[in-house]
Amino acid sequence: QVELVESGGGLVESGGSRTLYCRPSGTIRSISTMAWYRQAPGKQRELVAEVLNGGERNYGDSVKGRFAIFRDAAKSGVTLLMNRLKPEDTAVYYCYIRGSPGAYWGQGTQVTVSS
Repeated sequence: QVELVESGGGLVESGGSRTLYCRPSGTIRSISTMAWYRQAPGKQRELVAEVLNGGERNYGDSVKGRFAIFRDAAKSGVTLLMNRLKPEDTAVYYCYIRGSPGAYWGQGTQVTVSS
């Protein structure tokens, strides 16, 4: 059973930067989508950023111009670079990879932005 291992969460001041990393514990074949989602208290889980197999990147409206998503060189993991963080970016961030035989979620990593 492949697991997604996330790291990089923590406390950061408003205006600061943080980088989140996600690496699978094993091999996931035929990856079509790699993404980060987040869920703040009392809110639904929302898409932060995704990168598709062809290289297309999509971002949530609230993070456009501030966040960037990258696949690693071996295409086995995904990184989220977060700049100019705001208190409203505070949430649990989840890594998501869809491939074969299915879709995988990370356990979540907390990012807290202090005002």
